[in-house]
Amino acid sequence: MSLQHTFEVWAPYADAVSVTCDGVEHAMSPASRDWWRATVRAVTPEPSYAFRLDSSDQLLPDPRSQWQPEGVRGASRLVDHASFPWTDATWTSRPLAGAVVYEIHIGTFTPGGTLDSAVERLDHLAGLGVDFVELMPVNAFDGLYGWGYDGVCWYATHEEYGGPYALKRFVDACHARGIGVLLDVVYNHLGPTGSVLHHFAPYQSDHGTDWGPAINLDGADSDEVRRYIVDNAVTWLRDYHLDGLRLDATDALLDRRATHLLEEIGLAVRRLQAHLGRSLVLIAESDLNDPRVIAPREAGGHGIDAQWSDDFHHALHAALTGEHHGYYADFGGLSPLAQALTNGFVLDGRVSVYRGRHHGRPIDTTRTPGWRLLGYAQNHDQVGNRPRGDRLASRVGSARAKIAAALTLTGPSTPMLFMGEEWAAGTPFPFFSSFTDPVLAQQVREGRRREFAAAGVAADDMYDPQDPATREAARLDWAETARSGHLEVLDWYRRLIALRREHCDLTDPVLTSTSVRLDDAHGWLVLTRGTIAVACNISASHRVVPVPGAGLGEVLLSSGAEADIRKDSLDLPPESVVILRLVDPERP
Repeated sequence: MSLQHTFEVWAPYADAVSVTCDGVEHAMSPASRDWWRATVRAVTPEPSYAFRLDSSDQLLPDPRSQWQPEGVRGASRLVDHASFPWTDATWTSRPLAGAVVYEIHIGTFTPGGTLDSAVERLDHLAGLGVDFVELMPVNAFDGLYGWGYDGVCWYATHEEYGGPYALKRFVDACHARGIGVLLDVVYNHLGPTGSVLHHFAPYQSDHGTDWGPAINLDGADSDEVRRYIVDNAVTWLRDYHLDGLRLDATDALLDRRATHLLEEIGLAVRRLQAHLGRSLVLIAESDLNDPRVIAPREAGGHGIDAQWSDDFHHALHAALTGEHHGYYADFGGLSPLAQALTNGFVLDGRVSVYRGRHHGRPIDTTRTPGWRLLGYAQNHDQVGNRPRGDRLASRVGSARAKIAAALTLTGPSTPMLFMGEEWAAGTPFPFFSSFTDPVLAQQVREGRRREFAAAGVAADDMYDPQDPATREAARLDWAETARSGHLEVLDWYRRLIALRREHCDLTDPVLTSTSVRLDDAHGWLVLTRGTIAVACNISASHRVVPVPGAGLGEVLLSSGAEADIRKDSLDLPPESVVILRLVDPERP
């Protein structure tokens, strides 16, 4: 790496800007569009540096810093990207269609809580059949540990996870095992503490969010703010060889401009994809149930590849648990689950009881492939935003958890698993944080208590998010994978994923080729995908479930005791699922 470096920063408020590099201060010159620039000779190949605005006594980290070794308030440090010994030159990634995604929180995935220690568990994921890992945010945030959604240095990898080179090592190790890497990024708000962006330029808007300051996407000087975000997306994909991004809470992007920020990000990523010659994926989280998010630009959409499907989760969860509080009020029974499996959105323009209004619009199932929706029985939100962070298996037992897994992994959506789900992990995943500001820390505690008190939960029944023991409780216990009960569930997941790979009907992207029959009163549902029938009995009693042609079919998987197979029906044991391959009279 050359010892000569050019430093640049956008600072329209300043009359003078300087950069201190390796302890030596250098004046910067104004450039176009309110940028400042200086080329200096450093003492070290990867120098530490910081900016001074006007005559301030405060030295500020670079808004685009990719390395904050001393935390978000410390000096920045340059990263020598060219020096990293990548071994993935032949890696081309794979499309999202037909893939299995696995969500990870780096800090609790392993006892070490780092990217390097996570590498030690990649062989487990490869053996499970995972195609992509989706990392919860790794950008630098204020504090030692947290979920990562309070990031303030968006370009930097959190130092407690190992910093930028550890992320490169993790991605390289994933690619060596045939696993792609997706990264969760947050562009709708800044964390409540630790940001210095407001000192430099109008990055923040006057609007607030429940999580922190909103971003200036459509006000004065928002062109450069949007460039900051788009460049960030490109940086992660290009410099760290990531295979895609998950865009957090895109419905909270306050953007009134004619070209939505999502479309701008999509265009930049498509340009990069064409240049790199490998597949790049964009996945949105959106509460709007608006098909335009995942519609191609050519069809008038934002051009995002896929989005999380909370409707599938809520329908599945409500059917299996019987919960009807909060947003589960719009779900319950098996009919909403059938709607999610066949039509994508449950709330597709109908009235939402939870919201007190109509919500969403229909997906065109004749044109939209099922893989554009990510389906899951659990994720960090749906587990972590429960008072005790309890997982599905601890709520409904392993028998029903196996039914959830079967519908997730044989359904038409792209299946996503949450870390530890595959062995019915006994560890919870509660929300946790480590804010150093005592006032903010207490506000976080009180906010969680108010939120859960409204649902009738007593303070003693929830974790304290600021207590270090809460984070420790969330760490996975990998010894469980060898224990009775957990091992059985792990085998079930492996066999389901192998089955998904073996039978093309289970990765068929055409939503109209999926059908569901059900009986709410008796608690059974049959999902049919081509020649594959997934017969589920969620009741506590034996049920005779009509499956035409069952007697001539082949049992591919069964979750419990042997089902009694008859000519045109199955006698299913309580809380069980059987997957059959039926004879198709139209196929030779």
